[in-house]
Amino acid sequence: MELYKEARLEGESEGFDGETIFEWTNGQKWKQVEYYYKYKYKYRPTVKIYKDGMRYYLELEGIGRKVRVERID
Repeated sequence: MELYKEARLEGESEGFDGETIFEWTNGQKWKQVEYYYKYKYKYRPTVKIYKDGMRYYLELEGIGRKVRVERID
């Protein structure tokens, strides 16, 4: 798994809720497609996208787990 992109989210984040949509400051949007729930409030957290073959995983600052996502914009 390799680091694909790193950015900051627009506004506030409350972690993962199972179907979270993450909007980046550059306008990109990524949707959580793997179920995982973890509440963690953070304002404009850093996110990292990792690529593994044809799949993408998002790591949210302050939560030590990568969750599968798809780009939706």
